[in-house]
Amino acid sequence: MLAVVCCVSVNYFSNLTNLADIPPQTGQVLTCNAEFLANADRFSVYVTDRRIAQLASEKICNNSVIKRQYGEVKVIIGQSDYDTFRYINHGVVDLALVKRNVVDAFAANDIYGLTPIASHPNYGAFFISLREQPKLKKEYLLGKRIGLLDYPSSRSGHIVPKTVLKKLGLTDTNVSIVYYSSHQELRRALLAGEVDIISSYWAKDDEEILSKNYTTPLLQEVSGMRWYLKMQTENTDLFCAMQTVIHDIAMEHPRPYYKNIVLEEGCQ
Repeated sequence: MLAVVCCVSVNYFSNLTNLADIPPQTGQVLTCNAEFLANADRFSVYVTDRRIAQLASEKICNNSVIKRQYGEVKVIIGQSDYDTFRYINHGVVDLALVKRNVVDAFAANDIYGLTPIASHPNYGAFFISLREQPKLKKEYLLGKRIGLLDYPSSRSGHIVPKTVLKKLGLTDTNVSIVYYSSHQELRRALLAGEVDIISSYWAKDDEEILSKNYTTPLLQEVSGMRWYLKMQTENTDLFCAMQTVIHDIAMEHPRPYYKNIVLEEGCQ
């Protein structure tokens, strides 16, 4: 019996060690064109936005500090909560762009030293319609086609609207819930007439295609995205280098939300 327990334990911890080498189930992995140094140290990044992943791969692969300290870079584009769980809960990434509640839930800051180095602002969650202001009434929402985000950890696109619907006594049986892969897809579906209402944040560039008059707040403040760096040693060169990379990514990203970035103190 003791032998069986030992074997199971060894296999379990062996699997945790190998998680870093397993790609996400539905995601994509970006790497540099060539290795930097003849060492086995890998710098791993986890994000859920494809454009951020592309910018991160380009800038981190060309960063002099990374080239000096690592032999390989891998940028993982997560597509689901399962991806986030695997890479954050098991501490196999060095840099991650996720919500604070994800890191707090897994105690990844205490266990793996994931330290916030930059943050994007908090935002509100809204029901958004095309030609009228949505009403938070059961009678109004009955039979409506509502677009949500197919990402259960998303506050504005999934958690908040589902909580509101539940409080109103609405479920999948009396409203038509349609799931989409991104906030951009939600907007496309609304404009195309595939759904009557979507749940999302409100961005400044939405004013070009939608009306703020046809939004209804669900929650005034949702915690924004944060960049976390694994700081198990006082690697200040890496800390400052990643803040520079993150700032450059923010300035080049097409969405105004990501351009609003606050860097944590620690670098001159």
